Amino acid sequence: NLVRTKLSAGNKSTRFAMSNSWPPNDCSLINAGDTSWILVSCALVLLMTPGLAFFYGGLVHRTSVLTIIMQCFISMGVTSMVWVVIGFSLAFGEDRGGVIGTPASYAMLTNLDGCTPTGYPMSSGTGQIPGILFAGYQMMFAIIAPALITGAFADRVRFKAYLIFIVLWLILVYCPFVHWVWSPNGFLAVWGVKDFAGGIVVHISAGFAALASIFVVGRRQYASDEERHRMQLPHNRTFVALGTGLLWVGWFGFNGGSAIASNSQAAFALVNSSIAASVAMVTWMCIEWVHIGKPTLIGACIGAIAGLATITPAAGFVRPWAGFVIGAVTGFGCYGCVQIRDILKWDDALDVWGVHGMGGLFGTLMLGFLADEDIGGQGRSGLFFGKQLAACVGTAVYSFVVSYVLLVVVNLVTPIVPDASEIAMGLDVSLHGEQAYDDEALDLSKSSPKDWDAYGNSASYEGAANTVYQQARAIPVQSQSYAPPPAQPPAQPQYAPQQQPQAAPAYGGHQVVQLQPAPQPIQVQQMPQQVIQVPPPGFAPQY
Repeated sequence: NLVRTKLSAGNKSTRFAMSNSWPPNDCSLINAGDTSWILVSCALVLLMTPGLAFFYGGLVHRTSVLTIIMQCFISMGVTSMVWVVIGFSLAFGEDRGGVIGTPASYAMLTNLDGCTPTGYPMSSGTGQIPGILFAGYQMMFAIIAPALITGAFADRVRFKAYLIFIVLWLILVYCPFVHWVWSPNGFLAVWGVKDFAGGIVVHISAGFAALASIFVVGRRQYASDEERHRMQLPHNRTFVALGTGLLWVGWFGFNGGSAIASNSQAAFALVNSSIAASVAMVTWMCIEWVHIGKPTLIGACIGAIAGLATITPAAGFVRPWAGFVIGAVTGFGCYGCVQIRDILKWDDALDVWGVHGMGGLFGTLMLGFLADEDIGGQGRSGLFFGKQLAACVGTAVYSFVVSYVLLVVVNLVTPIVPDASEIAMGLDVSLHGEQAYDDEALDLSKSSPKDWDAYGNSASYEGAANTVYQQARAIPVQSQSYAPPPAQPPAQPQYAPQQQPQAAPAYGGHQVVQLQPAPQPIQVQQMPQQVIQVPPPGFAPQY
């Protein structure tokens, strides 16, 4: 069995030593207030992944929205399985040289009794929560980390390859990062590097993995600049706003819960998070207003997310005025990184590197000269800043290189990038056999490109839909003009099927029967001249 015995050095550091027996299973050691807050925070952090799915889903084209939502949601399943079987052990298990935990330490979450208290290496307090709750809370962080990466390679990755990649990435990148920084015996933690809630562990790891991915999968190919502009426009800005709201609320559990206690440090982390997000949102909006001439909802939402990502490593170590500064710097810094990415023509579809990767890096660095010892037990200094800088560079390089190699290896096992016909059809249909919106009159039972010949071998998914629409428009419809007669009792128009239906195209396997006005006259009272058009039944495209 494994036990954590808290050893104090002053009142600011916490270490755990391994022994051969558990302490008494005494529930009086558990703090009910701390436990309640972490239970709520656990739910809030989990909420962030569906929020991210809406945020990303609104930013992509309508033909890929289900694909990226699926990539986010499936992380909740796959990552949870990896975390239970081996991930938590690698992250917080018995230390092996400050690099990794022992896989057998908590396999299948054994050795985590309900009333065995678990401290937290970053906390300045002595909050005690059940060890099983600590494992669950950390699992929520692990879930969202690989989901963040998906925004970079939107429209370009097959689902099977994605599943293989995230399993390997969690084991070889994410879990080692957690051990290095958050496990009390990790070499970066022992050296004095600080990351309150995931600037290094989550945002740098995911952001620079995202950067590596775009060099492996390559740029999206378009027939023209007009097509590129059309395909890269956000398809649903309301989804983006909804996702931003869910992420903002969930971040209170992400940062505020990382104190692992219901105390003043949690309060500072929560307040600092909202301040930084607000300032970054306004700063980004103003820069964009000057740059392109209009303030946009998309820009404001991205600015808020950048502020939340940047404050994450510093949230529980700084005062609110520093959170304000971090938010302002984020607006300029992350916006600038997005512009640099555009100049260099890196096809990071949703700016994961510029917002999350560089945001986490900026926040980790600014902690070096903004930290307040009275808040989190760590004061600002040149030495501390140097350690933060070295940790940022080292972890960014590690994440980039290992992620790049993993993607190359996965591509040898199974192709990562869909072929041109799958991309043209739209990944929602070609990979998952479904579509987000029903206004395209397409037969979703056909999941192979060769089955789309009936729709005119269109060059794109929209082209197939447009072909159907044009055919529908070409169907002659019957119209009848009516002049207002003398006042008569009103009567409702009545229609009857024509005895000999005219030939018309078949849609979805059904013959179209056109309706014509019945031969009897229709009386209308005091109505202007009208034209009644009768569309074919069973087909109602939205134009």
